[in-house]
Amino acid sequence: MHILIVRNNSNSQAIDASLLLVTYLATQGIDYTVVAAPELSELFDHGVDMAVALGGDGTILRTARQVGFHGTPILGINYGRLGFLANPNESGVMEPLVAALSGDAAHEVRTNLDIRVVCEGEADPYADDAGAEPDEPREFFALNEVAVTRGANGRIIDFGLGISGSHLANMRGDGLVVASATGSTAYALSAGGPLVAPGFTGLVAVPIAPHTLHSRAVVTAPSDVVEMDLSENQDDRDATLFIDGELVELDRPLRRLYVRRGDVPTTLLRYKDEGFYNHAAKVFF
Repeated sequence: MHILIVRNNSNSQAIDASLLLVTYLATQGIDYTVVAAPELSELFDHGVDMAVALGGDGTILRTARQVGFHGTPILGINYGRLGFLANPNESGVMEPLVAALSGDAAHEVRTNLDIRVVCEGEADPYADDAGAEPDEPREFFALNEVAVTRGANGRIIDFGLGISGSHLANMRGDGLVVASATGSTAYALSAGGPLVAPGFTGLVAVPIAPHTLHSRAVVTAPSDVVEMDLSENQDDRDATLFIDGELVELDRPLRRLYVRRGDVPTTLLRYKDEGFYNHAAKVFF
C-alpha cells in the first residue's frame, strides 16, 4: 500500500498532523509520500492507494485535481474553515486514518466535471459538423466548478447557453458557472444557484449577474452536456476561465466550452460524518 499525504504548508496544524501520520505509517510498514502541494500526478500512474489531504477544502480540491479520473479515494481532514469536503479534526488525525485503513470509513462518491475548451482559430472537435481535431486538446478536470467570467477590463461578456445540442438562450452578463453537486455549495450558490445534495449526478449551470430579468439556474440530467458559446463575444470583452477557483491562462481567446460529468467519479472517505443537511444548516441557515 502507498499513501500520498498532501498538506497545507501554511497551516501549522496540518504540518503537525502530517508528522503524526508519518510516524504511524512508518511503524506499520506502510509506504507514503508527503507533498506540500499535489504536483506529483505521475504518482497515480504507479499506484497510490489513498490520498490524505490535510487542510481546508482548497487542499482537497487540489488533491482531487491530481487524482483526476484515477479513482483514488481521498481522506480529507479539515484544518481550514468551512470543511464541506473534509472530515472534522475534533477527534484528531489518527482515528479517521485508522478507520480508512481498516475499511470502516464510508465511501462517498462525488460527480466531477470533464471540461473541454476550444479557443479562437481552433477546430471544434465536439461540434456536430466537426471534421478535425485541434493540435492539442484542451481538457480539464474539476470537482467543484468551472467558471467563465468577464476579464480584467471589467466589460460584461456575450455568450450563448445550450444543453446537449439544444440552444437555451443568448445572454449578456458577468459569465457562467457550471458546477457539480459538490460545487453547488461554492461559487454557484453565491451566484444564486440551488443547494444540491452531494449524491446528485447531473450538473448545475448558473448565469453570473445576467443583464436580464428572466435568467434562472438550470439543473441538468446526468448525461447532459452544458455548452457555452462565446463565438460572438467581441475581442475587447475578454472572458477569463477559472477551474475550482484557480485561473487557467489561455494563449488565445476562449470561444466554446463543453462540460459534462467525468467518467470516473471522485471518492471521498467519511468518518463519523454529521450529514450534508446538518452541515448545511450550520453554515448557511
